[in-house]
Amino acid sequence: MKDAVFRRLVSVALITVFGIVLILILFRTNTISSLINSDIYESTESIEIIEPKIPKLLLQNELSVSLHKRNQIPPRNLDLYPKLVKDHVVIVLYVHNRPQYLQIVIDSLSRVEGISETLLIVSHDGYFEEMNKIVEVIKFCQVKQIFAPYSPHIFSNSFPGASPRDCKDKDDPVEKQCEGTPDQYGNHRSPTIVSLKHHWWWMMNTVWDGLTETRQHSGHILFIEEDHFIYPNAYRNMQLLTELKSKKCPDCYAANLAPSEVKSKGEGWESLVAERMGNVGYAFNRTVWRKIHNKAAGFCSFDDYNWDITMWSTVYPSFGSPVYTLRGSRTSAVHFGKCGLHQGHSRNLACMDNGNVNIVVDEIDKVANIKPEWEVRKYEHQAGYQAGFKGWGGWGDVRDRELCMEFAKMYV
Repeated sequence: MKDAVFRRLVSVALITVFGIVLILILFRTNTISSLINSDIYESTESIEIIEPKIPKLLLQNELSVSLHKRNQIPPRNLDLYPKLVKDHVVIVLYVHNRPQYLQIVIDSLSRVEGISETLLIVSHDGYFEEMNKIVEVIKFCQVKQIFAPYSPHIFSNSFPGASPRDCKDKDDPVEKQCEGTPDQYGNHRSPTIVSLKHHWWWMMNTVWDGLTETRQHSGHILFIEEDHFIYPNAYRNMQLLTELKSKKCPDCYAANLAPSEVKSKGEGWESLVAERMGNVGYAFNRTVWRKIHNKAAGFCSFDDYNWDITMWSTVYPSFGSPVYTLRGSRTSAVHFGKCGLHQGHSRNLACMDNGNVNIVVDEIDKVANIKPEWEVRKYEHQAGYQAGFKGWGGWGDVRDRELCMEFAKMYV
């Protein structure tokens, strides 16, 4: 009897060992690894969520936590537009708190040819209910909302918002016994002003490296702002520009919908134009983003609250060669904002004439008007901010610089 039990136990043990050996053999012969690369696995990976590292210096409040969770919600309108077109250009619209402006850019986007083929990501600087409502009714494409969970606008009594202990204006920290590091002009931080740079940098790191929908996107991403009127031909023109960039302008890092001089409507030439990158309707790919991200220390330490002036003055010059962008000679986007990003919050006080804009869209602006056979005219000597400019200030506080660097580490 004992011998029979012993033989049975030995048999079970041998079967178990054989099963383990078989599994190992199957894995080594790629039987299991082929399953890992199957469509089933890919569909699982497509919904994988990468949790960002919580930046130091911050204790999240209830609103910050809730916004962080909302950022994981999949895009809306998937029932209407279940698939994105191959080689689509993702569009990112970053907004602050100017509802009238936002409504205008949304209306203009609704008339853009090809808009239904792509994903629109709306990045909010904090949370404002009226801004949220305008975006929630979009039906012309897939749309995903993300909210900066560390925006100064959602921290009412602590950094990065206004803390009761913060120095103000030109306060002497020793005399006033307050907290803060002044900028190069002796001025202390303004939370509503520094939010401009914080939001842009948080958004870039999140879109390129954090979102399930875009962190593996290999093409270009187009960035526009809430006071950019977008012409109907903008998307088709951008598709052409991103395709022509490597062939026509190997020195070009990006593509632009508008001239770098925001008041210009373009030269009207029968040619493409290469010039310094503008801040209205600009698009670049992951290779360029990696170069930008590698310059995080320079970006975060430059004493200027403007992200674009920081890029022109310190990041682009550090690349070692002129940074050009490719565009058409006729604009496909217009900057219409007449007041700063943190003015005009009230519907009754927004700084626009009668709350409207008067932008004429000609027939030529309704269809793609860039021709692949055009040659490129390059502006060799470009106006604007150059290397050596010290900045307009507003970004001297050590805490802002450290938070900026923390954003660069969120997905690393």
